[in-house]
Amino acid sequence: MMMLFPFTGKTALRIAAGKAGDGPKIVNIVNFIRLLEPRDEKITQDVLYQTVVKQTEIMQQYDLGGTFLLQYDALMDTRYQQLLKSLPREKYEIGAWWELPQPLVEKAGFRWRGRYPWDWHADVGFSTGYTPEEREKLVDVYMADFKAVFGYYPRSVASWFIDAHTLNYMYDKYGIVASANCKDQYGTDGYTLWGGYWNQAYYPSRINSYMPAQHAKNQLPVPIFRMLGSDPIRQYDLHLGARRQGVITLEPVYPRAGGDSTWVHWFMREFVEGASLAFNYTQAGQENSFTWKEMEKGFLIQMPLIAQLRNEGKIRVETLEASGKWFKEKFPVTPATAFTVNNDLPGSDLKTVWFNSRFYRLNLLWENGQLRIRDVHLFDEKLPSIYTTQKATSNECVFLTLPFVDGYLWSKKDHYAGMRFKALVNGKEEIIQGGDPVITEPAAGKLHVSWPLKNIGGSFEMDITEKTMKVQLKGNRQKVNWFLDMTTAGNAALPFRNIRTDRIECESEGLPYAVKAVKGKFSAPGEGIVFRASPRSNVISLDFSNGN
Repeated sequence: MMMLFPFTGKTALRIAAGKAGDGPKIVNIVNFIRLLEPRDEKITQDVLYQTVVKQTEIMQQYDLGGTFLLQYDALMDTRYQQLLKSLPREKYEIGAWWELPQPLVEKAGFRWRGRYPWDWHADVGFSTGYTPEEREKLVDVYMADFKAVFGYYPRSVASWFIDAHTLNYMYDKYGIVASANCKDQYGTDGYTLWGGYWNQAYYPSRINSYMPAQHAKNQLPVPIFRMLGSDPIRQYDLHLGARRQGVITLEPVYPRAGGDSTWVHWFMREFVEGASLAFNYTQAGQENSFTWKEMEKGFLIQMPLIAQLRNEGKIRVETLEASGKWFKEKFPVTPATAFTVNNDLPGSDLKTVWFNSRFYRLNLLWENGQLRIRDVHLFDEKLPSIYTTQKATSNECVFLTLPFVDGYLWSKKDHYAGMRFKALVNGKEEIIQGGDPVITEPAAGKLHVSWPLKNIGGSFEMDITEKTMKVQLKGNRQKVNWFLDMTTAGNAALPFRNIRTDRIECESEGLPYAVKAVKGKFSAPGEGIVFRASPRSNVISLDFSNGN
């Protein structure tokens, strides 16, 4: 049965149960805690502490368990110790937030290089700023003091980013079961994570914490969950052309996203109802640095809604540790997942689906009756991250995968890059127009998209699986010359090295990779078209597994 939820728009949004056959819809409420905030003198230690007090009160009011992650200086503060120890162990998890403040660095025997007792630069306040040997010592000090306070080692350790060496050490020596890192973003706060497993969770390569592994023998068996609950439509190309993106996420401090009733109810509706394959995931909660004054409105919108959806059996609310254990018991390797938006916010007709597997990610975006493949990035466990063995040399950091379609970096405001569906109609090239897509899950790990067409008739039937994407034109009685054209804007740095009939050979980050045409062919027609994929017997089938 559908339930009505109040919101600030003119029409109430409805949230129905997810489709039969979907995996669970999992929500982690994760609040991470810093002792101090040097960027604003009005944010005192007491303001930060009272923020966490209010978070615990509201969560207990709605009987919502969750995870609190402690930065080291907060870990050593007796007020936080007493507050968190008072929470019921069966509902609340206490774990580690892996930003490195001055007290931890100095107790480990190293010189503090920061501007403040906590410094958010990548070469100071994160493990990337230290040698592998120094990272191990920092972990040992934190773990020893955490155990002295709580009597056990933390099971979850999260941060905006943690290098692979540190995660390997935490798992091998201390047995952590879950981690989390920042959503995909470009340049925000000086941190770039771009092209990774979009949302959900993945097993990383042992040599690259951002890169999903393809094989169990090369993966770190600690799932990394993607934080913050990105807007599946708008976050991707927000502030196109700028050096840094803005933020449109479930974080309750953002007045046009997690702090807005309309947006929150829309996001949770699509989260619950859309096709998601193995499972869907989002992270609620907020770092205390934003203060209760700023997050109160959004927190009080989200917590009762999350509790109601939990009570109706539409979502599962659990700790990060519980999700990590479930993931490891359920999946020997990273599963295929999806996040689907069937209906956008009021006044918009945009629709999208993100598909992920251990081999690649894919994003389809419908706008004004047209379909664009907005993003394809390939994954390869053989690509190391420089941060696994070396220190960061600047105050920023960059984690990347292997691009094949990049609708953000290869775009400008007057031209959005991507693969577009076209056809020859009366001897003239036209963008194919269609109606609303129907996105379903016919089998485990398989997403099916049926897109009814208008200007050429019939429908495109798309099957997206762990390794391949197959597009077939069906139901059209006349022969139609259709194809996919890849275009980019301006002087974008592209990875394509050789466009052959049966495959496109690429290179990025020093690693060669290729996309194969299992059925159909590639060509390079020029005139602004980077490459074209043409069908054979009305079928285009592309292999994104790079031979893995």
